[in-house]
Amino acid sequence: MSNAADAAGASRLRVGGLQRWTSIDFPGRLAAVVFCQGCPWRCSYCQNPELLDASAGPQLAWDEVLRFLDGRRGLLDGVVFSGGEPTLQPALAAAMREVRALGFEVGLHTSGMYPDRLAEVLPLVDWIGLDIKAPWHRMDAVTASRGSASRVLDSLLQVLLANVPHECRTTWSPELFPLHELHSLTEELAALGVRRWRLQQLRGGSLPQGAPWRGDLALFGARFEDFEFRAA
Repeated sequence: MSNAADAAGASRLRVGGLQRWTSIDFPGRLAAVVFCQGCPWRCSYCQNPELLDASAGPQLAWDEVLRFLDGRRGLLDGVVFSGGEPTLQPALAAAMREVRALGFEVGLHTSGMYPDRLAEVLPLVDWIGLDIKAPWHRMDAVTASRGSASRVLDSLLQVLLANVPHECRTTWSPELFPLHELHSLTEELAALGVRRWRLQQLRGGSLPQGAPWRGDLALFGARFEDFEFRAA
């Protein structure tokens, strides 16, 4: 695709916000985060509800984002596309190509809801954070969307086959689903070939306490080469 075509395509990216500096959203990189507007899922614990409405207009023009990034060449290592759900937008691939043309690495935060579009951008991505929101049989209830489990599994398998550096992560508290189902999920993920998994405490949610919970965390750690628990 020509530079002119990329510029025209990327200009349609609906940007819901821009974080100008982060050291935690792209492992090992100093990065900016482009928040993409729109998400069809309605998870009850969404941290960015203002980004859900796919019909909302952009808060920032893509050209403004590019001007900012052009001035940060040599200072930032990468750009993360987050959301919302970035793969909702057809303009994502063109935007990624423009970011790469400026010399930045590209990160992607996704819930895996659009596996076909994920396949399009995988060659452009240096790192992916993939949300695995629940055990497969509970995925539809958590996302309030039918057929979400098969989409996420398709996306996960694509990421694993492409061997793109990544992490999988699950937000959890017992209010969402039982602890034994979380264990079953980790066993399935490890069997599929997931090696890096992050367990994130649900904000405002409870957690088990004491020695048994420490034992659970040790079991999770034993199932993955790279495990981290992130308390709220």
